[in-house]
Amino acid sequence: MGQTMRLDNERGNTISGWLCEAEGEPRGSVVIAQEIFGVNAHIRAVTERFARAGYTALAPAFFDHVEAGVELDYDESGFARGRELALKLDVDEVVADVRAAARAVASAGKTAVVGYCWGGTTAMVSGLRLDIPAVSYYGSRNVNYLDEPATAPLQFHFGERDKSIPAAVIERHRQAYPDAEIYTYPAGHGFNCDLREGYDAESASLAWHRTLDFLLRHL
Repeated sequence: MGQTMRLDNERGNTISGWLCEAEGEPRGSVVIAQEIFGVNAHIRAVTERFARAGYTALAPAFFDHVEAGVELDYDESGFARGRELALKLDVDEVVADVRAAARAVASAGKTAVVGYCWGGTTAMVSGLRLDIPAVSYYGSRNVNYLDEPATAPLQFHFGERDKSIPAAVIERHRQAYPDAEIYTYPAGHGFNCDLREGYDAESASLAWHRTLDFLLRHL
């Protein structure tokens, strides 16, 4: 089980985070970057899953900068509210939160960042700017940052049926980061989340094992 903790970033701002200690001797640590739905039941479950895999995991509640305790459902109103909240945050603030989270779990070993949807872009940008290994799941906003150089290992997961990330955009990732691991799946957006309509169990399982392999090699 996890617990809520306080995170103070370098900008002097405070948010909460969901912390799950590794089961057994830690293999390292992972910062989990949320979707636009907040640190909800799914993100807490993901954080706990990484802990069971041997990583101390921490999911910063980025939306706390705007509204505390946000947990949204995967419906039309949840999407609308999540987009509204995300637009109120700038990327520098969120990356500062990732840095603060990485410091908070540093005692468990080397840190990576793994993010989903909006958090997939947060993970990529954090990897680029903080020099930590990063795994990005279907980050539709990644395209805005592909001109930034890679300073750490990167892994990407995309759904081939994801209308928000067409094949041409995935190809731009390959061109921008030729050393990155880039995987596609016969699935749509959000295929990793078992609470979403687009969940694809087979694709999610394969992506999970590829993510764990990435962490084993880089942490």
